[in-house]
Amino acid sequence: MVVNAVEPGGDETGLPDDRTDPSTRLEGWRRFVEADPAVFDLLPDPQWQALTPQPRKTYDEARIAYHSELQVVRTSTVKEIAHQGRLLTLLNQREHGARRGMIVSGQWTTGKTTALKQLGRTHELRIQQRYPGSDRIPVVYITAPPKGSPRKLALEFARFLGLPVINPRHNTIDVTSAVCQVMIEARTDLVLVDEIHLLNHATTAGEDLSDHLKYFTEHLPATFVYAGINVEKSGLFTGIRGKQLGGRCILVRTGAFPRNTEWKALIASLESTLRLHRHTPDTLAGLSKYLHQRTGGMIGSLSHLIRAAAISAILDGSERITKASLRNIRIDHNSESDSPPDAGREAG
Repeated sequence: MVVNAVEPGGDETGLPDDRTDPSTRLEGWRRFVEADPAVFDLLPDPQWQALTPQPRKTYDEARIAYHSELQVVRTSTVKEIAHQGRLLTLLNQREHGARRGMIVSGQWTTGKTTALKQLGRTHELRIQQRYPGSDRIPVVYITAPPKGSPRKLALEFARFLGLPVINPRHNTIDVTSAVCQVMIEARTDLVLVDEIHLLNHATTAGEDLSDHLKYFTEHLPATFVYAGINVEKSGLFTGIRGKQLGGRCILVRTGAFPRNTEWKALIASLESTLRLHRHTPDTLAGLSKYLHQRTGGMIGSLSHLIRAAAISAILDGSERITKASLRNIRIDHNSESDSPPDAGREAG
């Protein structure tokens, strides 16, 4: 979605018309892939000061929409997952036996889903460039169903593809066969399965779901990439099925960023996206220690903190982010609980 600044006296051009469709549906996925990075050009200060109430309200709403959109930063983790995913799709393109896959594992808010979806987006754009105007569906993105069953898994694929409502009389094999046929005809070559930690090989339901997922991997000429929370401890690698999965997949771990050069560069990148009229440049870069204490080095928590502070600065008219304003922003419970009690009083 591109968000552009409105001219004084203009209408609501640039504001989103509706909510974002989920990426677990083909239409929503395609919108995600085709969306341009959000952009916003601030008005010159005299022009901004001269705005009357209604144009100013419209202008501020457009800025809020801009800051509410996640700005993807090409961290080392995102780059590594993109690189490994690219290698696997190339290695698997002539493979007739068991294809290799990848599992992305890490704590919450460490950027797993963002990296997974960026891998899919990059791959699909590459295919579009190579085969312009084709009706291919190169990427399928689903989440593992909670308390899943083979039928639920098959239905997740069917819903993404937009297949007609499945008749209750259709058994799991009917649904699976229809899904595989469509994906083969659509030349799907990358399948992304998020929330894979919900699959536990230590349970009978998990074993059944794993067997069905294995069926998909063996009947589709595609590379499978999974992401989940701490999958090494979730039961995913338990038993014979877990060993087989572990033998076919490389593992890439995500985690908190240490307070190093990359952390400071990450903060600087996010700060460069701010569109506030009175923000002092490099303020956040100078607060790298404080920001690390507040977020524990979690990129998801950092992004939330900065974007929420920016929106708050627009709403209260301060137009700047300071250490004092950051203290008033609430973030996820885990980060708040892990922060030292005096983190808000530490020097930047």
